[in-house]
Amino acid sequence: MLRKDRPLVAVVGAGYWGQNLVRNFYRLGAVKCILDDNPSTVQKRLEDHPGILAAASFSEILGDAEVAALVLATPAVTHFDLARQALLAGKHVFVEKPLALTLDQGRELVALAQAKNLILMVDHLLQHHPAYVKLRELTGSGELGRLRHIHSRRLSFGKIRTEEDAWWSFAPHDISMVLGLLGREPETVAARGGCWLDPDRADQVEATLNFSGHVTAQISVSWLNPVKEHRLVVVGEEKMAVFDDTRPWAEKVTLYPHRIAWAGQKPVAQPGRAETVELTESEPLAAQCREFLQAMLDRRPPRTDGAEGLRVLTVLTAGSASLTNGGRPEPLADHGLEYFVHPTAVIDPGVKIGRGGKVWHFSHLLPGTELGENCNLGQNVVVGPKVKVGRNVKIQNNVSVYEGVSLGDDVFCGPSMVFTNVINPRADIVRKDEYRPTPVGRGATIGANATIVCGYRLGAWCFIGAGAVVTADVPDYALMVGNPARRHGWMCRCGHRLPKTLDCAHCGRGYQEEGPDRLKPVDEFFEKEDRT
Repeated sequence: MLRKDRPLVAVVGAGYWGQNLVRNFYRLGAVKCILDDNPSTVQKRLEDHPGILAAASFSEILGDAEVAALVLATPAVTHFDLARQALLAGKHVFVEKPLALTLDQGRELVALAQAKNLILMVDHLLQHHPAYVKLRELTGSGELGRLRHIHSRRLSFGKIRTEEDAWWSFAPHDISMVLGLLGREPETVAARGGCWLDPDRADQVEATLNFSGHVTAQISVSWLNPVKEHRLVVVGEEKMAVFDDTRPWAEKVTLYPHRIAWAGQKPVAQPGRAETVELTESEPLAAQCREFLQAMLDRRPPRTDGAEGLRVLTVLTAGSASLTNGGRPEPLADHGLEYFVHPTAVIDPGVKIGRGGKVWHFSHLLPGTELGENCNLGQNVVVGPKVKVGRNVKIQNNVSVYEGVSLGDDVFCGPSMVFTNVINPRADIVRKDEYRPTPVGRGATIGANATIVCGYRLGAWCFIGAGAVVTADVPDYALMVGNPARRHGWMCRCGHRLPKTLDCAHCGRGYQEEGPDRLKPVDEFFEKEDRT
């Protein structure tokens, strides 16, 4: 039964996968009509879903004013043309993966949706799986520690396509999950495959995605495997996690507190006891369909919007090029998406945002502000005016970075921490010419609710504890706690407190003191790396 409080959709392609989309949108009261080339398929869907209509043609749907969106579950080769026609007709679009078959096509669809203020969503279903959502929560909270490696395996003896290879058919889901967990794109993709059924079409592919920071991801796909295997392994420095979609719901996500300790500069494996993670069972496709309808109502980008689909398409394209070139690592092409800005954010004239940047809900960048590459600004963040922020900086919710503050590369600003820029403010006295500089060195971490009084330097890789009040210069690597903040030891570059020996038990780095407030790495290589 149709619901008057939500947009209506037309499902184009109601067969193998389209039947699932019809079922879920029908349960949400949002399907007006369907279109499919096979009359028996149409008849079956009409019998199973009383009240929906059979459209006579694609052009009829485009001309139907009651249809707000098209849901496309057609072969990949048709995605670009059908989505383009729908967007030009003023319809929102939900399209099965992949977004398109070429980067130029993907760029055009994303640009068209943005120009017409329409929602473009890609069916990267596993982003909405409760197990994957839990993995994102675990990685985002830091429970796994710094991510080092991801391995995804999608193998089966199943539907073999003739219009695309196993890489394009299976890998989009895995690429989407990997990019979602790491929050960035790889620098290169290297892929090798085997072609047994058709010399021009890979039936099995092994791909390696190389990310900055010595992080890798491997993706294995095949439709000629004797058993079904859908598994995602996430390796962090503190814990490891496995998402196995073939297991019962109670066993889909397992945490392994395995760690690597260092003894005499040698790594030692320390296995821990596995524990399953409780999940609430729900159908991922239902959640995805609900989000598409809600995105249309709110006019906000869904999680797997066109921009996310274009990023996945960029990795797919690089992987295909590597397959053709005998497995040679291929750099990613320019997908035209320099950065992401949420529709509720305000970006003033004269602001520069580096490639890969993300500016989230209700944030405001004032004139003259410059963000380096891969910066991530949370909700309700204010930066500027005339503030310079380095590369790979993370500014959490409810932080204001005022004029006079400068942030080096890899700085972390915790939720609701405070910068000041005037030492003696009065509401009725203007003191803009008295701003005091506050330089924050590379890799510094500032904990939640800490306060940084202006005019002092925060050293490289220092660690300011939650709630601390900094009223003096902070040395490199210093751990600062209290009000006023005092040094309570040293922190390794990897973010762990150093023992009295000054040898990090987590990453193996060694340090030595040079005076009461100076620490430096023993290894010249590490010292140079920490400074650059």
